[in-house]
Amino acid sequence: MDMTNEFVLEAITREFPESVLLHSVPYGFLTLEVKKQDLKKIVHYLKDSSLAINFLTDICGIHYPEFPEKELGVIYHLHNMQTNFRIRLKVFMSREKNEVDTLTPLYAAANWMEREAYDFYGIKFKDHPDLRIILNDPEMGYHPMLKEYKLEDGTRTDKDDKMFGR
Repeated sequence: MDMTNEFVLEAITREFPESVLLHSVPYGFLTLEVKKQDLKKIVHYLKDSSLAINFLTDICGIHYPEFPEKELGVIYHLHNMQTNFRIRLKVFMSREKNEVDTLTPLYAAANWMEREAYDFYGIKFKDHPDLRIILNDPEMGYHPMLKEYKLEDGTRTDKDDKMFGR
């Protein structure tokens, strides 16, 4: 089987015709934005089908405060070790509905990475076996990677948030 971006995209859209919202291939890396309610089914298919995308490389959170309906996101990097094929899946949600299914039943490695995304972004992973803060102080009371606070002292005139990509 020839694992190309086109082949994998066609296989996913054939199996889940309503699930893929956007697709692109930045730097040759197939990237799909999918409906969050379909994420677990899609990942299960990628893992257990002939595509054999059997390695979870990374899970990370992201925050886009300028897009209220898609303010929080989770990005998944998956890899077929035999063919060296990689795929990136993205799901987005509002702050009010910041929950997505856990992937721990499919990949044990998801456990720590989901806890980290919860810790830093407040993203909840439904049915996670031990979703709790692991890196920050549990009494901190906020999620430090959310872009809610100015990065510099407001009294400084030599710097502003534009210097930090905001």
